Amino acid sequence: MKRVVVALLALVLLAAPLGVESQPPAKMFRIGILAQFGPNAPESARLWEGLIQGLRELGYVEGRNLVVEGRYAEGKYDRLPALAVELVRLPVDVIVTPAPPASETARRATSTIPIVLTNHPDPVGSGLATSLGRPGGNVTGLYSLAPELLGKQMQLLKEAVPMRSRVAVLTNPTNPFHARSVKELDVAARSLGFGLQVLEARAPGDLADAFAAMTSELMGTFIITDPMFFTERARIAELALKHRLPTMTAQRAYVAAGGLMAYGSDVRDQFRRAATYVDRILKGARPGDLPIEQPTKFELVINLKTAKALGLTIPPTVLARADEVIE
Repeated sequence: MKRVVVALLALVLLAAPLGVESQPPAKMFRIGILAQFGPNAPESARLWEGLIQGLRELGYVEGRNLVVEGRYAEGKYDRLPALAVELVRLPVDVIVTPAPPASETARRATSTIPIVLTNHPDPVGSGLATSLGRPGGNVTGLYSLAPELLGKQMQLLKEAVPMRSRVAVLTNPTNPFHARSVKELDVAARSLGFGLQVLEARAPGDLADAFAAMTSELMGTFIITDPMFFTERARIAELALKHRLPTMTAQRAYVAAGGLMAYGSDVRDQFRRAATYVDRILKGARPGDLPIEQPTKFELVINLKTAKALGLTIPPTVLARADEVIE
């Protein structure tokens, strides 16, 4: 009997390593990121950390079953096409992009590799998707509701800076999304009883002249989301303060750089939610069948240090609604 037990134990010990070795290794997925800015800047880092957090929550861990291939233009947008080609040639399983022009560049580089948007202002209008409900093609993800939120932004600015009758809008005429935004702002301004002053800046060198054309009697200045404006956000905040103009934007980054207020989708949450699209695609879903989603979380950010420098007292009713106050 003892010999039988010993023989069985020997068989178990011999079989155990064979069982472990026979298990297939975890599949290694390769995710590409094509973006204007990488994780070097604090505001960009917090967004990309949201994506990595979302992937981790779904079981994807770098080095174990995930490789992240980041390609960042760092504000030099003419580099994006070559970076997109690099990702396509690797190749990667999915490409994640935040917003124009990276999203459109990725789509021009490939019609087969799935592309996930994190925060695009107008996927249908840009031609990336046939419709929000059924995108078709190889692009899906999340959009920012940017034009639809302009009325709410206008209302918040009026509450924070009352008793003024005009508002300026800083636009970049080379950005195809700005024409629609200006129309939305004009409708919102008229409904609230004040006028609109539209000023253009095609390049960083135009910003000083645009702000010089504004007057301190304006209720404030809307900074429409734009890659060039994002790059120059600290300069924009400096010019606004110099001309004593409150600013309203859709992104927290502008307020962190010294702007007055921002109201829009919680972009970090958008990046985290984009991970669910990546997960579904890696498990076999077709991007064209996945509806593009709108934001579910919004944030109001106010810079009290800037308000003080402008001589403004933000009403308690507005402060009470803020998700973040920078002091």
